[in-house]
Formats: sequence, structure tokens, C-alpha cells
Amino acid sequence: MPVPTIQWKENHVRILDQTKLPLEKTFLKIGTKEEMWEAIKMLKVRGAPAIGIAAAFGVYLGVRDFRGNDREEFVLRLNEVCSYVESSRPTAVNLFWAVSRVKKTVEKHPELGPEELKDVILREAIEMIDEDNRVCRSIGEHGVALIEDGFSILTHCNAGGLATAMYGTALSPIYKAVELGLHIHVYVDETRPLLQGSRITAWELLEADVPTILITDNMAAFVMQQHLVNMVIVGADRIAANGDTANKIGTLGVAVCAQEFDIPFYIAAPLSTIDVYTPSGAEIPIEQRNPDEIRRGFGKQTAPSHVQVYNPAFDVTPARYIAGIITEKGIVRPPYSENIGHMMSTA
Repeated sequence: MPVPTIQWKENHVRILDQTKLPLEKTFLKIGTKEEMWEAIKMLKVRGAPAIGIAAAFGVYLGVRDFRGNDREEFVLRLNEVCSYVESSRPTAVNLFWAVSRVKKTVEKHPELGPEELKDVILREAIEMIDEDNRVCRSIGEHGVALIEDGFSILTHCNAGGLATAMYGTALSPIYKAVELGLHIHVYVDETRPLLQGSRITAWELLEADVPTILITDNMAAFVMQQHLVNMVIVGADRIAANGDTANKIGTLGVAVCAQEFDIPFYIAAPLSTIDVYTPSGAEIPIEQRNPDEIRRGFGKQTAPSHVQVYNPAFDVTPARYIAGIITEKGIVRPPYSENIGHMMSTA
């Protein structure tokens, strides 16, 4: 079984601290909204679906100590906590989706007072874990139809079990393929500057006994040119209504190279990652990270102290590079503006 990323245990949230991988498997107790904000901001929990679940629990932690019976005051507190949690990371739409879902759940129960509403919010956050597991397994079942025996698959960053509650998005079809007995192997991009590919994806795949080859980001084009890759599957942090997709920085370069060498490039993501209110990738906000993630990666200085740094956490891959979007309801194909709308309306 994959390692659970986030759980509710003994009146606190238990998360796997992904900043400690691959050398340590450390679990953290999260008991306040501030601790959850910091865990999201500092990538102790990461990956769009996992961030969404963490945000829902963060909202609960922020309101559970509310005292009193005044519903209006409780809702004011709820809105303050929601805004605080949303400020942790701006790009992953699942975070905002989860917070909005908590708010709507409260709105559906106008008859309940603060104490009952706390229970409702907690149950909703726990249900998100179970729901995410069902969704990710379904993504795997749809995505495995694209994989043939003997395939070599390249992935970028981490969209495996550690980016979700347990099963993953981009890695879910890979796990399903192995389960079905297909002989495959995976090329894993290192994913600079925080090395989510080498630290997390490689670790996760080896834990699952999947044949894995680690490469640096600037090797991907050469590996494709050498006909060593049959397909690319990556995750997503936000998908615009036209199919443009924000994912970890470096994804755009992988997509461009894949098209150059006639290799199909797929996105795997739940429908909750699709933002129908964002028309195109041009409107997706891109998070800027601390310059020292590049100047002093993992505490070791590798650049001049005062050199100017540009450190976007994500880039946007235009829809024209994407062969399909693998969701829990099936694979969306171009034209995306039309087919995404149809998929969302029937979900």
C-alpha cells in the first residue's frame, strides 16, 4: 500500500513531512491553523490534491476553538480563517476549491449552531480523503489504457501518492499498469530547484518496486531524442478552461520537447483541478518562491550571495502541447474549450 500522506488521528492532523524525504520518514502532528499554513507554505505537504485536503483541515483547526452560540460570529471567524489558509499558496486551485467547499457546506446547514458546524466541517475534510482515494484510483483505471507492455514513461516533479491523500494522479496509471502485470519503467526528472522528483517521486516508485531511472531536468530532451521515452505523464496545479495547464516549473520545457520528438504528453488530474473561471493560462497566478532556494539550495551556497534570482514555482503549458487530460471521469481530448465544458457539466 502507498504511504498515507495526510490523516486525521487522535484529534490532530498527521502528515508525512515531505521536506525530510528521502532520508527520513517523519510524520508531523498539526494542531493549529498556523501550523497547517506553515506546512503548506514550506512544502511539508504538497501536490494540489493534498494541499486541498490540508487546507480543509486547516480551516477546521482554525475554528474548532471558537466559543459561543452566535452563528454570525462563527461565520465571521470562518471567513477570516479561510482567507488566512488561502494565503499560503496562490497557484494550486485545489486549495481554493477545498476552502470554498467548506464554506458551501456550512451554508447548506442554516439550522445548525457553531458546535454542530465544527463537526460538519471536520466530517467534510475527512470525506475529502476518502473521495480523493476514489478519484485517484479512477484516474489510474482510465490512464492505464494508454500504457502498453514495455513502455517507458517520463514524469516531472511529483504527482504520485505523496501529492494526494495516498494514490496519486500521474503515478496512478503507472501503479495500475504494474498491478496488471505490464513491464514498464519510469524516467524521473530531478525537478529543480527543490528536487521533488529525486527526493520524492524516485523514493515513492522504489518503495512500490517500480523500475526507475533518475535524470536531471536538462537530460530530458536527450533521453527523448534517443527514443527512450514512449509517453509523458505529469500532474497539474491548475487547468484553465481552455486546457492550458500550470504545473511545476520545467513542465513546459518537457512538453515542448515531447512535441518535437512526437511523444504524447498527458496531464493527469482530478476535475477539481480544472478552473472553469480562468479562461486561459495567462490568467493563472504564478507563485514566486524564496531566492535562497536557488542561491542556497538545501543550505549549501551554490551562487553568489547577492545575485538576483528569478524563482517561479510553476510554468504554464499551452493546451496545444497536451495530448489528453486524464481525469476520474475519463480522458479529455482537444478541443479543450469545448470538451472540458462538456466534461464538467456532466460530472
